[in-house]
Amino acid sequence: MEQIIGAVIGILIAAVISGAVIWLVSKLDLGLRVDNFVWAMIAGLMIGFISTLVLRFMTDFGGLGGLLVHLVVSAGVILASGQLLKGLQVKGLAGALLAAVAIAVVNYGLVWLMSASVTV
Repeated sequence: MEQIIGAVIGILIAAVISGAVIWLVSKLDLGLRVDNFVWAMIAGLMIGFISTLVLRFMTDFGGLGGLLVHLVVSAGVILASGQLLKGLQVKGLAGALLAAVAIAVVNYGLVWLMSASVTV
C-alpha cells in the first residue's frame, strides 16, 4: 500500500513540475500554447505518461542517437496531445520539436539547479 501511495505522490509531483514547465514554454511561445495552468498540468501528465510508456518499450539508445530518438518521441507525443486536449494547441511538427527541445532544456536546468543546491 505504501508503494502505491508513493507512486501516486510521485505522479502528482511530476504533473505539477511538468505543468509548470509546459506553462513556461507556452508563455515563451516556443511551439505550443495552453489555455491555463490546469490544461498545462493535464498536458504534463499526458505527455509524461505516454512518453514513459513509449520509451520504456524502445531499446536503449546511447549518446546523440538516443537524444534524437527521445526528442522525436517527445515531439510526437506533444503533437498527439495537441490533437487530444482541447486546451493545448501545438504549432505543427516544427512547433512540437521546438517545444520538446525547450521542455528538455528547462527540465535539464531544473535538475542541474536541484543537484547544485544539494551539493552546496
